[in-house]
Amino acid sequence: MKNRIREMRSEKGMTQEQLSVQVGVSRQSIIAIESGKYNPSLELAFKIANSFTCRIEEIFIFEDGGEV
Repeated sequence: MKNRIREMRSEKGMTQEQLSVQVGVSRQSIIAIESGKYNPSLELAFKIANSFTCRIEEIFIFEDGGEV
């Protein structure tokens, strides 16, 4: 799943550390999510969206990899 976290952080002048403190995870978790190596839980995705005052769909882009 792709995301716009890095872009949105940049627009707000926010560091990875600042975001991690706001949502209650480690900076390494933010790095992993930004790079697409880790998909956050639904709860964490909501926390991230709330920190940017937007909807989850505005940050995370689901890519359908094939059939279910």
